[in-house]
Amino acid sequence: MCSAHRSRAQGTRVRVKILLDAQAVFWWYSDPAKISKRAVSMIEDGENTILVSAATAWELAIKTAIGKLDALSLVIDLPRYLAEEGFEELPVSVSQATRAGLLRLHHRDPFDRILAAQAQDLSIPVLSNDRLFDLYDVKRLW
Repeated sequence: MCSAHRSRAQGTRVRVKILLDAQAVFWWYSDPAKISKRAVSMIEDGENTILVSAATAWELAIKTAIGKLDALSLVIDLPRYLAEEGFEELPVSVSQATRAGLLRLHHRDPFDRILAAQAQDLSIPVLSNDRLFDLYDVKRLW
């Protein structure tokens, strides 16, 4: 667990909102060494607002339930874990769900399509190693 990694930096830097995808959330919890140094730096910067979509919670729970991911403790304690990390929950709005449904089918993963729609709607980047986000006019950080 990466608890207590985020700190407030001194100075006048630009504050950025960043949306984490499910893989980034899982790796941050289980094995932060799998995340790029640049991405770790952005997450650790306490001036940045780190967002985790409700769709990501759903994706983690489904993948855990079907045995694709060993993350039961993360899924059960996700709200507490997000609060401890200083991450903010991002609900999915009806307009974002509609936007996701209307996106071109570059990416068949419905969870990532929701994240792309949220990133477009809020004009924020997605932190992900998945290059398919690049096809959706979304800034991807990694």
